[in-house]
Amino acid sequence: MKQGIIFDMDGTLWDSAEQVAASWTLALHQCGYADVIVTKEDMYRTMGRTMDKIAEMLFPFTQGKEREDLLATCCAVENDYLREHGGKLYPGLRQTMETLQKAGYHLYIVSNCQSGYIEAFLDYFSFHDLFEDILCFGDNGKPKGENIRLLYEKNHLDTAVYVGDIQGDYDATMQAGLPFIHAAYGFGQIDHPVEKIDALMDLPEVMKKIG
Repeated sequence: MKQGIIFDMDGTLWDSAEQVAASWTLALHQCGYADVIVTKEDMYRTMGRTMDKIAEMLFPFTQGKEREDLLATCCAVENDYLREHGGKLYPGLRQTMETLQKAGYHLYIVSNCQSGYIEAFLDYFSFHDLFEDILCFGDNGKPKGENIRLLYEKNHLDTAVYVGDIQGDYDATMQAGLPFIHAAYGFGQIDHPVEKIDALMDLPEVMKKIG
């Protein structure tokens, strides 16, 4: 059987809120919005939303094409910034992923982020050998639940679980028809009883437990 583990990004594999906030502030200033500052707290309150919804929340002073162009600039600057500066990894990521690979699991990432974001993460930390495939909202404009299912089917998985940290991740996983594991060290709570990990390094033991 081909068994997969599909991961969320923010709050599950890393925390890049501080770096993303800095990059968006830089982009805003480049675009002429010199008085606007995006904070780490702003990024936390938008976690899990698609990029168009984040722009609506953070750029209420824009609309239409102006907002679309500003968002595109912020995303481009962000990807370049993260490729240079990285973000804060949760402890033991490489060791945990290598342990899971040795146990026979195939590893993937599905996120609501823009195109290039996951690639910046993989580039900065040299993690391309850990994850076999990735998919995000920016690639096709589809919600996370659809993308989890698309990646599952594309990679011909027999079984898979999704690991995420917020209620939206759980809801998307249910839409995809897969089991869910809560990264309880992340940014959110889940309103249903689910398997959980209190640290990323706990995942191999939980996978043994659930088979």
